[in-house]
Amino acid sequence: MDKKKCTAIVLSAGQGKRMGTAIQKQYIEISGKPIIFYTLDAFQKSAIIDDIVLVVGEGQENWVRDEIVEKYQLTKVRSIIPGGKERYDSVWAGLRGLHALKEQPEYVFIHDGARMFVDEQILTRGYENVEKFGACVAGMPSKDTVKLVDEDQFAVNTPPRKLIWAVQTPQIFKADLIENAYAKLMEKVPDNITDDAMVVEQMMKVPVKLYEGSYENIKITTPEDLEIAKVFLAKRKEKYHK
Repeated sequence: MDKKKCTAIVLSAGQGKRMGTAIQKQYIEISGKPIIFYTLDAFQKSAIIDDIVLVVGEGQENWVRDEIVEKYQLTKVRSIIPGGKERYDSVWAGLRGLHALKEQPEYVFIHDGARMFVDEQILTRGYENVEKFGACVAGMPSKDTVKLVDEDQFAVNTPPRKLIWAVQTPQIFKADLIENAYAKLMEKVPDNITDDAMVVEQMMKVPVKLYEGSYENIKITTPEDLEIAKVFLAKRKEKYHK
């Protein structure tokens, strides 16, 4: 069976306030290249992904085109568009940006630009799962016990750890499903929306399948994450140059 067309929407409009640096986290360099390069390069090299729509901070389009997309010859990036204030605004901008593509995708892979360790195995498993279920997200079983707390940080419940997964990206959907879900969301005043699966679950009442990502597929958010990423990158370079 022929592979269906897949487009990645890569979100790179976040401000990265928790990083505590003047430069946005996705543009911090590791081993001489910005974090967003490694993310985009994984999609560029993937046999699964056909196109990339890159969502960046407003006013950064030309700089990103010159200093990242063209500099590193990321030819699958079809468009660079400005995002919005919140994550859901940027996803909606990316979804609307799909209409400028010559051929519309069957599946949309929504991915955080600061998750630079996405790999072909994660993308392949994602494609296999979205083919079966129409909506799936990468994640991993929680290593820690999780407590639900009240407003004063007193524990009120302890869910069974075997039922707790930490959600990652990519989050992958049939294109019409995710676009319709976001169209419904944007008619409302979105509140406490933290990922795309929530939008599909709440707006479309469609169950979302979780599939295995990787414990290395971290989102670089804090200075500590940056140090961990340097270790992971060094390990990968050692693996591929043996």
